[in-house]
Amino acid sequence: MEIILRQDVENVGFKDDVVTVKNGYGRNFLIPQGVAVLATASAKKVLAETLKQRAFKEEKLIKDATKIADAIKELEIKISAKTGDGTKLFGSVNNGNVAEALATAGHDVDKKFIKVEGGNIKRLGKYNATIRLHRAVIVELPIDIIAEEK
Repeated sequence: MEIILRQDVENVGFKDDVVTVKNGYGRNFLIPQGVAVLATASAKKVLAETLKQRAFKEEKLIKDATKIADAIKELEIKISAKTGDGTKLFGSVNNGNVAEALATAGHDVDKKFIKVEGGNIKRLGKYNATIRLHRAVIVELPIDIIAEEK
């Protein structure tokens, strides 16, 4: 079943994408929730016209996201956390902590656009986070988890 997404759906696609999903998922979840519409010929024509009109705005958004991505690449994020014996953390470090660290560095990024490798970090060390600023602009951010001074 082909559908047009009205908003971003995790592991399916981005807003205004034409994607193929299983019939039950489309009919019973995506369409009733208002997340997608059936991709008929007329709906595809309307979508093509809207995308054509939006192309100029999209170009500016990509340019702005690229500037932010270049600034983020220059950052060295260090997150301090409480530790137990050795390198094990009390609790964990996740995408919310990375978002807070970016906010203190002057870049407000919503935590839902940040993915930390492995989901939650539970040991000291160096890790990578993937930040999606735009569907076309994704940046890798190295993170260093250090022990909090007692």
